[in-house]
Amino acid sequence: MWQDLFAALALVFVIEGMLPFLRPEVWRKTMGRMVEKPNNALRLMGLVSMLMGVILLYVVRQPV
Repeated sequence: MWQDLFAALALVFVIEGMLPFLRPEVWRKTMGRMVEKPNNALRLMGLVSMLMGVILLYVVRQPV
């Protein structure tokens, strides 16, 4: 279980680092727009992201 958790965290770091590495100017503009968003909008985006992750994990972990 711990091995799966750390593998998932490692993939998050890899995926999160791809855009700033490949397109730093796009990443900077996107982060600038994110700072301007109200807290409720950021919370909603976080909630949607978490729900999508849980659903994807559920689908991937289903036995074939």
